[in-house]
Amino acid sequence: MPGNGLPFVSVIMPVFNEERYISRCLDSVLANDYPKDRMEILVIDGNSSDRSREIVQEYAMRYSFIRILDNPKRFVASALNIGLMYARGDIIIRMDAHSTYDRRYISQCVRLLQHSEASNVGGVMRAVGEGYWGETIAIAVTTPFGVGNAYYRFSQCERWVDTVFPGAWKKSTLEQLGGFKEDWMVNEDYELNYRLRKAGGKILLSPNIRCWYWVRPTIKAVAQQYFRYGFWRAKTLVAHPGSLRWRQVAPPALVAMLIISGFVAPVIPLMSILFPAAYLATSVIASVAAAYKRGWRYLPGLPLVYVTLHVSWGLGFYAGLCKWGGAELLGSSRYWWRFQR
Repeated sequence: MPGNGLPFVSVIMPVFNEERYISRCLDSVLANDYPKDRMEILVIDGNSSDRSREIVQEYAMRYSFIRILDNPKRFVASALNIGLMYARGDIIIRMDAHSTYDRRYISQCVRLLQHSEASNVGGVMRAVGEGYWGETIAIAVTTPFGVGNAYYRFSQCERWVDTVFPGAWKKSTLEQLGGFKEDWMVNEDYELNYRLRKAGGKILLSPNIRCWYWVRPTIKAVAQQYFRYGFWRAKTLVAHPGSLRWRQVAPPALVAMLIISGFVAPVIPLMSILFPAAYLATSVIASVAAAYKRGWRYLPGLPLVYVTLHVSWGLGFYAGLCKWGGAELLGSSRYWWRFQR
């Protein structure tokens, strides 16, 4: 691709202990068709204790447009703000070190930012797993039953959305928003996207922007991850009461119904098993549908993964409400009037 007239792009990539993934991530970025003299790669390291920093330094010695920066706070939001501060580009493209990217990823982001009404663009994240449980988790997180209408996980058409993974913006857009909120350890992307939409910005998802994300390899790891997702999503809700979507109501509602079912068991034994049985039956049906497409060997593990995703997110959400003072918010009629689809 000729570089004449193309905007300068800054790729910002937070990193912490990614030695297993960082090389293939950087290799995929280097293989992009965007002119190398019109881009830079800023890797922001959160004091990794493995070989991540050493690996990036080896790349930086070979490619002058790769730089490594320090992130003493170690949070993703602070890494992104450091990258934004040092970025020389007119366009900022966030990349996750746990992912690999299509060779046209950068050029497609630039094209859409230049020739659409979008303030933020992203594509479909294709989940990849290692080992049986990793592969099963990868299947579950790309189904509507697993993640609701999170279109960036499975959409096959271009559409306006509420968030994308991981995102690309004009630098001026991020500066006008004040960057990322550093008191969000997780969910900083959704929080920023909500502020962007409230300011009148639009977010565009395109299936032509493709990346592959390596999911957590075990049930325990994905349970911890989704607990954190729910926990910090609660903080975003408390800060922005209008930000909750219907897909995010389901996991907390599931947890609430399971708890209620347990309480009514001594009084109405039959009622106590109806809801859990209905949910498990739905999980099995969704698992059969997914296994039919992806392989029957995954059928035994899929129901457990679905339950893990939903219950972990729901429990994390309630823990977050307790932490961030959300009980009063949920009891307010003003909140429900502001609740958005």
